[in-house]
Amino acid sequence: MKVRPSVVILEGYSVLLMRYVYNGTEVYCLPGGNPDPMETLQEAVERELKEELGLKVEVQDLLFVAETHKPEKQEIVLHHIFEGKIAEGNPTINPEQTSALSAEWIEVDKLGDKNLYPNIGAEISILLGLGSKDRITYLGNINQHWF
Repeated sequence: MKVRPSVVILEGYSVLLMRYVYNGTEVYCLPGGNPDPMETLQEAVERELKEELGLKVEVQDLLFVAETHKPEKQEIVLHHIFEGKIAEGNPTINPEQTSALSAEWIEVDKLGDKNLYPNIGAEISILLGLGSKDRITYLGNINQHWF
């Protein structure tokens, strides 16, 4: 099982996402990455955003825990999704540290039109008071329809 910490950074009604193209499919990911040995999940998020986007971030509370299952790869990814704020910098892709093509602010109400990884657009809407008010922390296995 892999562990992937990431962060939801909101600005108004938009969320910061990184845009990739995998096998011809456009995919938007929450910023984050894999922890190094002996690194906490929050430290991993801070390091990854500094390396990949040139941002200093304040990682705050844990918002969600979820799983994505990739049976064809016999892989499960356990996502820990934190709330965060930009403390310093503007998101700028560092191509030496990431294969992302861009960092983009996407309006939360447009997330349903995107291939989002992990697929938690509805849960992000709840954070902004849009949609259902029933927020849960453990989301279980997330359907990633584009895998």
